[in-house]
Amino acid sequence: MGIIEILGLAGSLSLLSGWRFYLTIFATGLAMHFDVVPLPENLQVLDVLANPWVLGISGFGAVAEFFADKIAWLDSIWDGLHTLIRPVGGALLALAVVDSADPTWQVIAFLLGGGAALASHATKASARAAVNTSPEPFSNVVVSTVEDVATGGLLVLAFANPLAALLIALTLLALAIWGLWVGYRAFRKVFPKPAAEPKAD
Repeated sequence: MGIIEILGLAGSLSLLSGWRFYLTIFATGLAMHFDVVPLPENLQVLDVLANPWVLGISGFGAVAEFFADKIAWLDSIWDGLHTLIRPVGGALLALAVVDSADPTWQVIAFLLGGGAALASHATKASARAAVNTSPEPFSNVVVSTVEDVATGGLLVLAFANPLAALLIALTLLALAIWGLWVGYRAFRKVFPKPAAEPKAD
């Protein structure tokens, strides 16, 4: 696996952890535990994700996140609590993927991984806050389910075809930036800036 594919895989994991951190950890660890994902030698450090304790904790977190993410406003509280956890986790995942013998690439992967996870997390949080303003309760469940399916499918694709990992990462990053802009505009429509007070003569 070349450096471009490795960075692409690191970017994919980081971006997906910004959406579903616990699911990303659990699914990756489970695939390794059952040898569904045979990792090359330079990625064997990720075997720690297959540890029974890590699987148990990440599995519990994935279940909790699955239900919390489908309840209006509870999802925003959950996102707020994970504003630090997801970016740091995404950065550490990216760091684990890159060859430890090359500190330069490790620093690059750590910074880009954290930034990617923060971008996707910010997109998710802002978009869900906008969805929560809808009076009907079903849009929240639909959006959350789409995120679940997309995260699981993209994880499988990233590990099954490492060559596509870079394309996945770049596509997700573009969607994250676009979604963040859409979420910001939706937020401004719901909460417009207060009009400036006229200056006294």
